[in-house]
Amino acid sequence: MTLSKDHQRTAAPPDLEILGDQVTIHEAGYVGPISKPNASKGDASERNLVEHMARFRESPLDFLREVSLHVSGTGWRAYDDFIGQPIFYTGFSEQMKNAVLSKPLLKSKIEELAEKRAQVEEDEGFFGEGFGNSQRRIARKKEIARSLQEVASDLTDRMICKMESRRFIRGAYYICTQLLTRAYHQGIHVSSEEVLRLRSVAEQAAKRKHSIIFLPCHRSHIDYVSLQLICYRLGIALPTVVAGENLNMPGIGWFLQHAGAMWIRRTFANDTLYTTLVQSYMDTLLEGGYNIECFVEGTRSRTGKLLPPKFGILGFLMDSVRSGRVDDAIVCPVSAQYDKVIETPSYISELLGNPKPKETLVDLLSASSLLSLKLGRVDVRFHAPWSLKSFILESQARMSSMPKQIDSAPGSSSFVSERTRLLRTMGYKVLSDINAVSVVMPTALIGTVLLTLRGRGVGKAELVRRIEWLSDRVRAKGGRVAHFFGVPTEEVVDRGLEVLGPGLVGIVDGLPEETYYAVDRFQLSFYRNMTIHLFVSEALVSAAMYTRVKQGGGPANQRIGYQDLFDQVSFLSQLFRGEFIYPTEGLTTNLDKTLAGLEADNVISVSREAKSSKIEYIELSDAERLCGRENFDFYCFLIWPFVEASWLGAVSLLGLTPPIPDITNTAPTTTASDAGITGTTPSKEKEIGWVDLKSAQDIAQLLGKTLYHQGDISYFEAVNKETLKNAYTRFYEEGIILTEKPSRASGSSTSLVRLAPTWAPQRDPISGGIRPGGRLWSFIERIAMSRREGKNRRDGATVKDRVVTLADTLGRGLFLDGDESGEGSMTNAATKTRNAAKRDIQGRSKL
Repeated sequence: MTLSKDHQRTAAPPDLEILGDQVTIHEAGYVGPISKPNASKGDASERNLVEHMARFRESPLDFLREVSLHVSGTGWRAYDDFIGQPIFYTGFSEQMKNAVLSKPLLKSKIEELAEKRAQVEEDEGFFGEGFGNSQRRIARKKEIARSLQEVASDLTDRMICKMESRRFIRGAYYICTQLLTRAYHQGIHVSSEEVLRLRSVAEQAAKRKHSIIFLPCHRSHIDYVSLQLICYRLGIALPTVVAGENLNMPGIGWFLQHAGAMWIRRTFANDTLYTTLVQSYMDTLLEGGYNIECFVEGTRSRTGKLLPPKFGILGFLMDSVRSGRVDDAIVCPVSAQYDKVIETPSYISELLGNPKPKETLVDLLSASSLLSLKLGRVDVRFHAPWSLKSFILESQARMSSMPKQIDSAPGSSSFVSERTRLLRTMGYKVLSDINAVSVVMPTALIGTVLLTLRGRGVGKAELVRRIEWLSDRVRAKGGRVAHFFGVPTEEVVDRGLEVLGPGLVGIVDGLPEETYYAVDRFQLSFYRNMTIHLFVSEALVSAAMYTRVKQGGGPANQRIGYQDLFDQVSFLSQLFRGEFIYPTEGLTTNLDKTLAGLEADNVISVSREAKSSKIEYIELSDAERLCGRENFDFYCFLIWPFVEASWLGAVSLLGLTPPIPDITNTAPTTTASDAGITGTTPSKEKEIGWVDLKSAQDIAQLLGKTLYHQGDISYFEAVNKETLKNAYTRFYEEGIILTEKPSRASGSSTSLVRLAPTWAPQRDPISGGIRPGGRLWSFIERIAMSRREGKNRRDGATVKDRVVTLADTLGRGLFLDGDESGEGSMTNAATKTRNAAKRDIQGRSKL
C-alpha cells in the first residue's frame, strides 16, 4: 500500500482505492485529477491503468509476467490465507451437492411428493385390485422417489456454485480487474474504517462458523464484480452470489459459476420440489458458514433509486435461522455507487417500453463504451453488520407487545403473518441501512442541479454555487458526499461533467460564460434519483404547499393551514408508498421535524397560536421569496416527475371505463356489488369490463408520450413504465382497480384489469363520452393539485376536454381488442389502439 501525501490533513477515516494491483490510502473524500489530453504518466489515479495498457501494447513480456504472478499466486495473489471457510479446492462442488441432496428437508419433500403421486395413481386404478396391490404401490412409490431424486440431483448440479480451482480464481481476478479498471479508470473506493470493521466481524463469524450475508443495492452488473474483487483483495472469503438464470449465457455462465455464482430461476411457478431444493442449498451454505451475496431489490434499478425489497431469497435465509436449522448469520447491507452506470442507455430504452434484449457476452463486454476510460470510479460502502438471529428475536418481541386486535383472523384483510411482517421489516431495514451509508457522487449532484433549475441552461458559476449548496444540504441530512475534501468545487464539477460526457450534458458555445444544459434529461434523471431519498420529506411538504403557491397573488393567498398541509402530505405519502422509503417515526413526527428543518433553513415561515404554540399556517419566508423560490422550487422539482407519473396513471384509468353497449355493439355490462369486490374476480367471459393489464399499461405509456409532445405533461420521464407499474400497484391497493391473475385452469398467461364499479365514471348517454366527475375524477384532481403548473393547464379546461377525450379514445381500443380471442390480439393492443385513435381524432378534427 502507498500513502497519499496529504493523508495527514484530516482525522476522518481514510478511503482505500483499489486500482489494478495497487491499494492506495487516500484522505476521506479524495478525488483524482481530471484527465487531460496531455496528462503525464504521473497522474496519481490514472498511472497504473496507463502502465497496464502500455505493458500489453508495448511490452508483451512484462504483461505475460504479470499474468503469471496471478496464475501462480505470488504474495496476496495466492488467496491462501483468507478469512472464512475453505473454498476453491478440488471436490468442493461434489461435496456441496451431496450435502444439499442429503438434507432431511429435501428427503422429506421427495417422500411427500412420491406419496402424493402414488396415491393419485392408486385412486385412478393403476395398481389394479386384489393380491399384490400393496406391493405394486410400494414399488411404484420407490420408482417415483428415485426419479425425483435424479431430478433434484440434476437441478442441484446446474444451480450450485463450483468453487473448484484456486488457480482459476487468481486468473479470473486478474481478468475482471483489468476489465473493470478500464471502464472505471479511478478504481474501486472503500472506507478503511468500514473495511477494518468488516474484517473484524468476518474473523468472529469464521470462528463461530457463521455466514456473512452481503445485501447490496443493485444498479449494474458491475455490482457483483466489484464486491467479489473487494473480498478477494482484502482477504475475505468470496461469497456465493445469487444470480438469475438469464446470466447463465454460453461461455460466461461457466466462468461465473466457477467464480462463485449460483443460478436461480426468476419464478418458481409453484414448483415445491425446486423451492425445497433452494431452501436446502441455503441451509447448507449457512450451516457451513459460507458467505452469501444476494440483491435485496431482486433486479437492477432502472430509475437510479432503490426499489422495494423482494422477499424470495430473503425468505429462504430468514427461514433457515428462524426455524433453528441454522444458529445465526451476519447481515451486511452494502451500497455501491457509480460516477456513471454502464447500462443507463439500455435502461432508458426499456423504460420507454422497448423490449428488453436478451443478454449476451458481447453486449456485456461492449456495453456503453466499456473501454472509454471515462466512467470515473466506484464507491462501495459497508453498513455495520448485524445478527440475523438477534433481529428476529427483537422483532418478535416487539410484535408480541402490539395490541391483540392487529392479529386478526387469517381470512381477514388486516391479517399479516409473522413471517411476512418479519420479512417486510427486514427488507426495509436493509434498504434504510443502504441509504444511510450511500455516497452521493459528483455526477449525481450535477444531474440533480441541472434538473431542478428553471430555464434552459445554467452558467458555470451558478452551477458551482448550487452544487455547493446541495452538498451542504446532503451533509446536513446525514448523507455523504464523495470527492470533496480539500478539492475546489469547480474542479469536482469539471470532473463530473467529463464523466457524464456531451451526450448527457451539453455546453453552449460562443457565450461570455460557459453555459451548460441537460441534453438527455431522461438519462440524467437516473443520477438525480440517487439523491432524492435524502429529501423526500421536504419534497412532499413543498408539493403540498404548492397547492396554494400555484394560485399566485400575495403571500396571504399562498399560505396553507396546518391541517390542509397535513392532509395533502398524507395523501402524497400514501400515493408514493411504493416509490420511497420514509422515516419510521410516523407521519406527524416526520412532518413536524421537516417543518422545523425548513423553518431553520429560512425556506418557510411558520405561524403559531400565541397560547398553545400550535401551528396555524405555513408560508414561504420573505428570504425565500427574495431569492426567487430557488430552494422551495428545488424540492418541488425533485418530486414533480413522480406526481406527474401518478397523475398520468390515474388519467389512463379513464380509458378503462366500459363503452356504452349500444355504441360498441356488445352485451350489457354486469356490475358486481360492493360487497363482492375482492382480489379474486370473475373471468372476463362472464363480466364485461376486463382488459389485458399489460396492454392497458402500454396504452397509458402511449397516452403519456402523446400528452408530453402536446405540452400537457412537463416531464418525459413520467412516461417510464416502471413508475406507471408502481402507480397501478397503488391503485390496486386502494381498490380503484381489480385484477385477475392468470391461472392454469384458464389456460391464459395474461393478467386482466378493470375499474372497480364504485370508481368507474359515468358516460354521457347521448355522446357516449366520459363525464368528468365521481370518485376517480376527484382522485385525479387531488393529484393534480400538487402538479407543476403549465401555461396550457391553468384553467383545467385541457384536462376536462382534450386529455379526457384522448384517454377515452385510446381506452376504447382496449375493449375492441378484448372481443378478440387469443393472446396475440392482446399483444398488438397498443398498435391497434394507436391506429384507431388516430382515425378517431382525424374524424373529430374534420367535424
